[in-house]
Amino acid sequence: MECTVRWTGLSGMSFLAETGSGHLITMDGAPEGGGNNLAPRPMETVLAGTGGCTAYDVVLILRKSGQDIRGCDLKMRSVRAEKDPKVFTEIHFHFIVRGRNLKASLVERAIKLSHEKYCSASIMLAHTAELTHSFEIIDDLTDLPVA
Repeated sequence: MECTVRWTGLSGMSFLAETGSGHLITMDGAPEGGGNNLAPRPMETVLAGTGGCTAYDVVLILRKSGQDIRGCDLKMRSVRAEKDPKVFTEIHFHFIVRGRNLKASLVERAIKLSHEKYCSASIMLAHTAELTHSFEIIDDLTDLPVA
């Protein structure tokens, strides 16, 4: 996996990352750090990437388990160390899973498998942060198309 990060100019603290798959991510700093608040902070992208990684796993595992999953939202709360390096010290993952007749035991299993076996990002962050999770299931009685 490769990534190139380029500082975009002398007037601030904005950076443009190009991923190995050819996608662009813009990042910026807070005004108190010389940034212009034009894009997510780098550590916000770390948190978002971790959320994407674990949500991907949960959806995939539930699909493979034969569950009729129709939506998955993930709300995350984190705490960082007060002194440098300001690593994450706590991250809470709250999954809101929507589908038809979803089994709570399978949702719980999918989340645990992600955090303990498949999600490289959360497993890596578990070395500095206490990871906790919760979930809720919304029974989807409407006939929405599966995305």
